Amino acid sequence: MSDERLPAGEQREQFSNRWGFILACIGSAVGMANVWAFPYRTAKYGGAAFLIAYFICAGVLGFTGVAGEIAFGRWGQAGPLGTFHKALTLREKKGKNIGILPVIGSMAVGIGYAVIIGWVLRYMWGAIGGGMMTAQSTGEYFGQIVGSFGSVGWHMLGLVITLVVMVAGVTAGIEKINKVMMPLFFILFFLMAIRVAFIPGAIEGYRYLFVPRWEYLLNPQTWIYALGQCFFSLSLAGSGTVVYGSYLSKDENVINCAKNIAVFDTTAAILASLVVIPAVFAFGFDPASGPPLLFITMPAIFQSMSGGRLFAVVFFIAILFAGLTSIVNLFETPVEALQQRLKFSRKKASITIVLLAAVVGVFIENGDIVGKWMDAVSIYIIPVGALISAVIFFWVMGDGFARSQVQLGRQRPLGKWLEPMGKYVFCLITAAVILLGIFCGGI
Repeated sequence: MSDERLPAGEQREQFSNRWGFILACIGSAVGMANVWAFPYRTAKYGGAAFLIAYFICAGVLGFTGVAGEIAFGRWGQAGPLGTFHKALTLREKKGKNIGILPVIGSMAVGIGYAVIIGWVLRYMWGAIGGGMMTAQSTGEYFGQIVGSFGSVGWHMLGLVITLVVMVAGVTAGIEKINKVMMPLFFILFFLMAIRVAFIPGAIEGYRYLFVPRWEYLLNPQTWIYALGQCFFSLSLAGSGTVVYGSYLSKDENVINCAKNIAVFDTTAAILASLVVIPAVFAFGFDPASGPPLLFITMPAIFQSMSGGRLFAVVFFIAILFAGLTSIVNLFETPVEALQQRLKFSRKKASITIVLLAAVVGVFIENGDIVGKWMDAVSIYIIPVGALISAVIFFWVMGDGFARSQVQLGRQRPLGKWLEPMGKYVFCLITAAVILLGIFCGGI
């Protein structure tokens, strides 16, 4: 059936099946932060103690926030701009265009992410050609790449690849790239984890990762950063998950989808930790060195290990897969908004968004600037979008609405836990994420 909100002659696409949707959502959730932030925070906040805190957060957020955003988008048959407008119009509430905030947030993160994908592409080429492996200092090598206008060509290449996927559409583009790249991401990291296991000294990394230091469970920072890592890793922003949900059939079980997304995203993060932490210990580097883990510490490890060049190529290809599947999700929100509101064709909307990202991105193409850009968006916009979505879905739409939408496609009756958890637990957690992000400078 034709969707009157789309340009004449265009129909709203759907994912071809449940796993196409789940893999696309996993692709949006699995990003570069799974590879550097999760291992770094696990190492810093008590090893298995941090994992316990993270698992609890993933269970709560997955069954409330992720399920809620999927179901809301499926009901609205639109991204946040259209879905929030439809909901607030139905309830005769003001602020019908408030969905523009998560659209802007998704676009802004995508702009910054595109810069970083340019770095990943350059590192991948440096591994293939050998330039990265022969660099005298991995810190200086990184500094040359992240300087102002240091990787414009690679940045633009990443955007061109993204544009090709976006123009191809939901089924032929987004779904297909995730069906290929996500399984390969897991396979490549699994193979790397096996290789790392044979490096002398890796056992100390496993001990650090899996032996719990229980005292960290009494440290509020363990819970704060586990919550922050989980919240952002699951793509809770009132944007990308909402728009992907709008492409999901009403016959699919939202709870099962949310469960699979949370499980596979967590698995990806643990798999990355099994590569990074033992390797860092084996070669005597600092496991809690933060963002430099990805672009400075790991390249130094590759330079030191036998077969490091091949390992480096595989590593950065896997990182590229994680980055591309995430940026496709980030840009899908503004692309869908242009289609829905301005009646742009998918091709015109995709070109517009990618050109805008290119123009703005060039001027933040500096390690310090893009870092501040991403921090500002993640602190002040992204969690606010998630809170707006949750408040409308669980509160504004009235009693029974959220439960009825999540129940669609599910044979087993949903328990009465969903709405209290959504209203009081998830909304309060999201408000806490906003406040903690502001006071802690990002979580």
